[in-house]
Amino acid sequence: MSEIAFYHLTRGTLEQVLPRLLEKVLESGRRAVVRCPTAERVEALDRALWSYAPDSFLPHGTAADGFLDRQPIFLTEGTERPNGAEVLVLVEDAAEAGLEAFERVLVPFDGGDPLAVERARGRWRAWRAAGHRLVYWQQDEQGRWVRAREG
Repeated sequence: MSEIAFYHLTRGTLEQVLPRLLEKVLESGRRAVVRCPTAERVEALDRALWSYAPDSFLPHGTAADGFLDRQPIFLTEGTERPNGAEVLVLVEDAAEAGLEAFERVLVPFDGGDPLAVERARGRWRAWRAAGHRLVYWQQDEQGRWVRAREG
């Protein structure tokens, strides 16, 4: 079963937090698929990853970029995994299919959006019942991640 880590965003947007999470994935020697609900969200996150910090480079691509098997981070609205990623990032209400193919699943969600919070709670209950190992992270006052709960 996959380890699923919920990231409760309270001190930043997904566009601000996602690059740091993906940097950690790459530092661990793993690849990632970032699964989005729509092609428009893929495009928006693609732009955000190129511009999040002027002195940083986060190698990533989409289907439009080609060389899918060589992308350390692949952004998609589908369920494909062409880069052999070990980590899946589920953005908003992206498709949940195929979780078992990944070592880790990251689920960032906006703590200021009641619908996103309810969706995260529902996923937590369903995935706990399915036997996945769950971890809940929340941001402290400085925006650092604090492990708050396991399920």
